[in-house]
Amino acid sequence: MALRGQQEILERAKGRLDRLALYPRPVSIARVRVVVAPRAFALPWLRRFDGYAAWGTILLRSRPTGAHDDLVCHELCHVWQMQHHPFRMPLSYLRSGYARNPFEAEARRAVESTRA
Repeated sequence: MALRGQQEILERAKGRLDRLALYPRPVSIARVRVVVAPRAFALPWLRRFDGYAAWGTILLRSRPTGAHDDLVCHELCHVWQMQHHPFRMPLSYLRSGYARNPFEAEARRAVESTRA
């Protein structure tokens, strides 16, 4: 189900990412939607995650609270990465896996460096 109040959540995350100069253009949230889909996280490849980004969609296991701003920021960073590297970013998981993936490390650093 689409998340009520998602625009405000996305704008807060975008505000955080806009402080960084990771890519030539700021992240666009014009076509990004946040969907709470707990059943999707029952799938084997999603079980270990609380959030997942797929181009213009951010899937969340549960409704975000203030504590979830970091998660939405992390996933929006992945959307930003895909806006600049639409093929290289998703394919990097095949080459590097999750734990050593440079895009994952970049998203974690983005969250850490913009945390209030």
